[in-house]
Amino acid sequence: MIVRFCPLSILLPTCMPSDLKDFWSRLQSGVEVAVASQSAEVLLGVRDGFLRYFERDLRAPVSVAVVPHPVDVQRSGLPASDEEMMGSVRSAVDGLVRQAGESFHFFVGSEGGLDAVDLDGQLLQFVRNWTLIQSRLGSSWGSSGSIQIPERVVDGLSGDPLRFGVPGTRKSGGLLSSLTGGAETRRSAVALATFNALSTHLYGLLERRLRR
Repeated sequence: MIVRFCPLSILLPTCMPSDLKDFWSRLQSGVEVAVASQSAEVLLGVRDGFLRYFERDLRAPVSVAVVPHPVDVQRSGLPASDEEMMGSVRSAVDGLVRQAGESFHFFVGSEGGLDAVDLDGQLLQFVRNWTLIQSRLGSSWGSSGSIQIPERVVDGLSGDPLRFGVPGTRKSGGLLSSLTGGAETRRSAVALATFNALSTHLYGLLERRLRR
């Protein structure tokens, strides 16, 4: 399917440095995104996030090409904190940039996992997704919404038992699908985290003249 591309150059601030104008001029034929994953859910989620930003918010139809790249993951089980998730994503994106160089407009990594919040001595467990976007413009983070894991499910669990003891399997759609009855999925969580990261990444660089 051929998708019409609205020239982004008409949206750029006139004071933008020449190297960034060159970056945007390369987008006239479409957006090329390298993703540190081979998971279909992650790849589709990243694409959904980019399309939502450009088409729905900027009203600028674009062609988005998402290219998977294998990642050497040594960890087993879910990351048990935001810091662990973000560290894993940062390492993956750094490796992707070294591998692909200047071949893509954007480099993206996305990871889901657990995050504990100590509220008045009560440890609450949540699950969410983090996405990192990197380009010549810099780097930006975004996350999906947080969903609490029912206390009765994780009561008494910590460390490795918690990583492996949460409900849901990849075959059944994963943890998010299990907790929401299929209403929320890994793909939709990645899409939201990617959209949020991209909103920060491009904030102030595009004049949203197409917004009504």
